[in-house]
Amino acid sequence: MKPNRIPLIMKKKTIILTLFILVILGVKAQTTSTSITNDVFWYTTKGTPIYSQGGGIFRFPDPVTGIEYYYWYGVHYTGAESYLSSPTGKNSNSVFASVTCYRSDDLLNWTFMSDVMTSSSLGGASWLGRLGVAYIAEAKKYALVVQYNSSVLIATCDTPTGLFIWHNDIDMTSRIGTPNTGDQTVFTDDNGKSYLVYSYGSGRSRIYLSEIGVKDGVVTLLDCIEIYKGSGREGNCMFKYKGKYYTCASDLYGWNASNVYYLESSSIYGPYTPTNNMLIMPGTESDFGHVTQTGFFYTVKGSKQETVIYCGDRWADFAGNGNGYNQWCPLSFVNNAPYFNSLSHWSLDAVTGEWAVGKDNNFVKNGSFDADRVNIPSGNKPVQTYLTGWSFLVSKGKTIAVGSVSSPVLNASNSSTDRSVVVGNKCLNISDSIAFARKIFQKIASTASVPLTNGKYTLTAKVKSGSLFNVLYMYALSGMETFKTDMPYSDGQWHTVQVKDIPIKDGKVEVGFMADGAANAWCRIDDMTLLKTGELDVQTSSVEVHKSDAVALKTEYYTLNGLKSDTPQKGLNIVRKVYAGYTETSKIITK
Repeated sequence: MKPNRIPLIMKKKTIILTLFILVILGVKAQTTSTSITNDVFWYTTKGTPIYSQGGGIFRFPDPVTGIEYYYWYGVHYTGAESYLSSPTGKNSNSVFASVTCYRSDDLLNWTFMSDVMTSSSLGGASWLGRLGVAYIAEAKKYALVVQYNSSVLIATCDTPTGLFIWHNDIDMTSRIGTPNTGDQTVFTDDNGKSYLVYSYGSGRSRIYLSEIGVKDGVVTLLDCIEIYKGSGREGNCMFKYKGKYYTCASDLYGWNASNVYYLESSSIYGPYTPTNNMLIMPGTESDFGHVTQTGFFYTVKGSKQETVIYCGDRWADFAGNGNGYNQWCPLSFVNNAPYFNSLSHWSLDAVTGEWAVGKDNNFVKNGSFDADRVNIPSGNKPVQTYLTGWSFLVSKGKTIAVGSVSSPVLNASNSSTDRSVVVGNKCLNISDSIAFARKIFQKIASTASVPLTNGKYTLTAKVKSGSLFNVLYMYALSGMETFKTDMPYSDGQWHTVQVKDIPIKDGKVEVGFMADGAANAWCRIDDMTLLKTGELDVQTSSVEVHKSDAVALKTEYYTLNGLKSDTPQKGLNIVRKVYAGYTETSKIITK
């Protein structure tokens, strides 16, 4: 008997229906990744969303096969679901749904294993977060250590993916003076011992270490050693690299991004240096750790090199500061000090430990303008004159200054309507109460670990303006040549602008915006990217960009309201001529 065959048209209809249902359920098709992509929401190998915040990655053997895997634990908050489905504004729904467990053999592709703790199994919680898992050999148990309401809860399980059961609820008052910890994570050393690294519960002005072990038959914290006392620091976590220990933390900015701080020591319990004076990790100051708060680290000990991965928490569900809850970036070490490489796309070989910049990496730092949580200039938390990662040159207009009531504000808040087009809370704001001229720019250059390789690049941004400017364009300065595109819009709507085929050589380029406007003219810019799109031509010659006899590739006409037309309209028109590598704008009057 021949097998029944489904007609091809029916197969196609079935496939389309299945894909439609998956989209409705928030499920993506199964994929296998060969790289890490930041600034997006992550999905499992089966296409379901990854919900894992405030957790950690640990290496355990499979209880059946004995094969070692990476296990990633974190919290699934109810608010993370609603933000992922519609990231048009933050929410305050930090209700704990579950502690999730995902598993991987390459740190790139993750499979959902189970909810190892749920709201119903725990009996509910006003707050649950900041956790890690340790294997306690003496007890032959896996121990999940987590902030629970105003205490530290230890739950245990026989396997890494089973349901963890309430074991020990610790009031920290006798140890540090507050019943709760400020923030905390679990760090496991090479010898298998695990430690809780945490801060003082009020003000976070102290950082402590406690070994996790067994006392009187109970899994608990065996000691309490203070390793830091100074300015308040949260997001407490640790890593080890080539025999040295590093304790790290963030500023007290709530759910928002901040600098990454660190101390180092040759011994787990210290002394850590500089004594009580945490240093800003170089590379994080350009975009506040890729717009994150310190989450946890994982050190890959490969066959060729040791690589430390910074696993930052972007609390976008509660801060609204972009897309994606997990932002992972590799560290380098320069002069024996950690250096943060802010990448949006990079590849990792978990076997060798080698990593490389991805082909779709955005080389602009803080191009979303979401690193800053408040209006800039700011006089408090932080005291800051300019937007993070950006430089400003004012040739006309009011002085940009902290504490000045007349200073221009350099960023603006996106509305929920804006956020249906652009990403995140904030955008660049170009305006002044008097006539002004201003340059906003960023210099991008190769580093030892992140080369800006020779090639053709495309610069992209989104812009909206409610006013026509005397001058308003986006540019890239490469070598001695400027490549630019005008932004002749005044309709208050978002437009995408691009400068294509920018030839970059010698590992450096300057990108930015030039503006010259009348009093109260305004423009907002967001989502700026610089991506490599091709290789340089084999034979190139230096061509003067503004060559007088160049032929325009395209001519566009705009009214004063920013409306595009095919031909000049009666009255004053804005003429935009597009040449190879640049544009020119002029005004004409048609009678």
